[in-house]
Amino acid sequence: MHSAIHLPHFAIKKHIFFDLDHTIWDFDKNAEETLHELYGVYGLKELGLHSADAFIETYTRNNHQLWAEYHTGKITKDQLREARFKKTFLDLGMHSDVIPAGFEDDYVKLCPTKTNLFPDAHETLRYLQEKYTLHLISNGFSESQGTKISNTNLGGYFQYVIISEIVGANKPDKAIFEHAINLAETTKEESLMIGDSLEADVYGALNFGMDAIYFNPAGLDKPDDVPVQINHLKELTLLL
Repeated sequence: MHSAIHLPHFAIKKHIFFDLDHTIWDFDKNAEETLHELYGVYGLKELGLHSADAFIETYTRNNHQLWAEYHTGKITKDQLREARFKKTFLDLGMHSDVIPAGFEDDYVKLCPTKTNLFPDAHETLRYLQEKYTLHLISNGFSESQGTKISNTNLGGYFQYVIISEIVGANKPDKAIFEHAINLAETTKEESLMIGDSLEADVYGALNFGMDAIYFNPAGLDKPDDVPVQINHLKELTLLL
């Protein structure tokens, strides 16, 4: 680890702010389940998409790219929702005339009802709740996040659920972190952000002056300027 990197002083932390999607709620796994179902419902094989796996892989790649653009304000929510499946269908060679209407709407209704969490999510949150006040900061869309939280019984762990769409600022904007600590009546020094997105969660918090832990379940290379990472949520019970 680079000697100049600042390591968080976990002993002074009182408030932990979690990301939801890709950090606690397993977005890709839930999306995969949803897309397998809709692949059949919409008869995509008959429309020329012969591999459900190729469809899901292409969608996942496009969705990740569009969310990165949404985090940084390059596109709007409506543009993201309009583009992700249209681009996927076109990338896979489907003619625009036969792209199924209503696919995005059905996806948005069905996906948030899925309940796959990352391993040991409940156990880890129960442990942390005994020692810290926990909150969520999410760039996810407000109509979806409430469903995800209620269907997975996550609501009881968090004092505040802060949705960027409602606040009017997305992570990594400093404004949403400022809003979060003011709402929690705490300070940057007493706060910690945990999330999977380097841009939105980790650098967003660090640039604001809040310590952060990078959740990296895929085991990607950790940038040198990221002080702390975990690959499994349960590691938090050893760190904190």
